[in-house]
Amino acid sequence: MREITSVEELKSLVGQEVTVTDWFEVSQERVNQFAEATGDHQWIHLDVERCRRESPFGGTIAHGFLTLSLLPMIMQDGIAMPPSRLSINYGLNKVRFPAPLPVGGKVRGRIFLQDVEDIEGGIQIVWKVTIERDEGDKPVCVAEPIVRRYD
Repeated sequence: MREITSVEELKSLVGQEVTVTDWFEVSQERVNQFAEATGDHQWIHLDVERCRRESPFGGTIAHGFLTLSLLPMIMQDGIAMPPSRLSINYGLNKVRFPAPLPVGGKVRGRIFLQDVEDIEGGIQIVWKVTIERDEGDKPVCVAEPIVRRYD
């Protein structure tokens, strides 16, 4: 985990890879829970036997939006910053899913700091997070989350 102690230190990291998180497994149970939470019950995510027979992936794959939803956990596991009065998800500039994430695959986040901008009462931070899988040559997600921190 990368500890960032101040806004000044954060600003000095613009244009750099800040950290790479540890690997963690995306289980079928997590995929099933995501399907229940979102109502997305497409067979390529849930039907293990059908996927073995019919899917080009040879097994179930995680939802793209499940992969994207891992961003808060990846950011929390990868970076520690001083507490703020309020931190909010301001949105995303760009999201891509270049490769599927097979269930049971391990992923990690590669976190790059694109920009830090002063805003009224705080700062706006633009990250680039690449979610890699352990046995893949392409990332499973590349996203540019924007976070606003108010002190």
